[in-house]
Amino acid sequence: MKIAAIIPVKTFSKAKTRLDLSPQQVEDLCKVMLEEILHTLSISPHIEKIIMVTKEEKAIDIGKKYNTVTIIDEKEESVNNAVALADKYLLENDFHASIVFPQDIPFIKTQDIDFMLNYKTHPNFAIIVPSRRFDGTNALARMPVDLMKTHYDEDSYKIHMNTAKECTLNVAMVFVKRIMWDIDNIDDLKFLLEQNEKPEISEKIRKILETN
Repeated sequence: MKIAAIIPVKTFSKAKTRLDLSPQQVEDLCKVMLEEILHTLSISPHIEKIIMVTKEEKAIDIGKKYNTVTIIDEKEESVNNAVALADKYLLENDFHASIVFPQDIPFIKTQDIDFMLNYKTHPNFAIIVPSRRFDGTNALARMPVDLMKTHYDEDSYKIHMNTAKECTLNVAMVFVKRIMWDIDNIDDLKFLLEQNEKPEISEKIRKILETN
C-alpha cells in the first residue's frame, strides 16, 4: 500500500498569530516544528512520500533535506485547498492512501504513526486523530485518497467524523497523545514544554522563547 503524508505549511509570517511572539520567534518556531515532523515522517516505514503544500521558501528549503515533494500553493487560500492540491498529485501518481498532518505537532514519533495505522482496513477507511481540545483534526488518514473532502478551520474534528461516516463504514477515532498535542496558543506551548518528550526539541523551543 502506497501511503503519503500531506503537510500544508502556511507562510511563516502569517502563522501562529495567537502565540504573541515576535515575527522572528514565530519563524524560528515554525522551522523547528517543521523540521522535526519531516524528520519523523521520513523515517517512518509506512510513509512512502511526504507531500508539502506551501509557498514559504524557507519551508521548501527544509523539505529538500527530506526528499519532500513540494507543491507550490501560490494562493494559500485555505488548508482545504492545500490538501486538494496534494490529493490531485497523489491520485495522478497512484497512491492508495494519505495522512494529513499539521506542522505544529513536533512531539510526534514513528510509533505514533504505527499505532494509528493499526486501525486501517481495506479497501477504504478513514482514521481521525483529534486535537487535545477536540476542536480540530491533527491527523486524517483516508483510503482512497479522495474518499472525502476535508473541512479544516471549522470545528473540523466533528465535521470530519460525520463526513467520513457518510463515505465509509470503516471510520476510526484514535487517541494518540503526541499527535493530539498541537501548538495554537501560549498555553499549548507551555503544556508541551511540561511534557517529558523529545528533550532536545523542547530545549530548542525554550531558547527561541528566551530571545527577544
